[in-house]
Amino acid sequence: MLLLSQDIITAIFDQARQAHPLECCGIIAAAIDSERATRLIPMTNSACSPVYFAFDPRQQLQVWREMDARNEEPRVFYHSHTASRAYPSATDIEFANDANAHYLIVTTADYDPPLRSFRIAQGCVSEEEVRVETPPY
Repeated sequence: MLLLSQDIITAIFDQARQAHPLECCGIIAAAIDSERATRLIPMTNSACSPVYFAFDPRQQLQVWREMDARNEEPRVFYHSHTASRAYPSATDIEFANDANAHYLIVTTADYDPPLRSFRIAQGCVSEEEVRVETPPY
């Protein structure tokens, strides 16, 4: 199960709508000793594509150094799909290399549900529940 605040979910959808028709992407960081992913970090999609995303390498290095300094780790990797449902593509599955991470996908197309989360390990995809955390966080 993935627990996220409504503020984070809203911000991801806002980012996806602003990036459309290109995919958006980012991470949600968590303190190393915590299960709660609380810090949203929008990333630049250096692929500039409506069907593919790639983190900007320089930005990624900077963000990972910042997380190290804050004793954080990437807990959730997220991106948008612009013309398909919120389900991992073959490319998403191929590049999902952290079996401990949550992979969150939102769609800006007219599909239900518009937000889904998955665990991906060794090419196997399993959907997990997304719960919205209510204030106070």
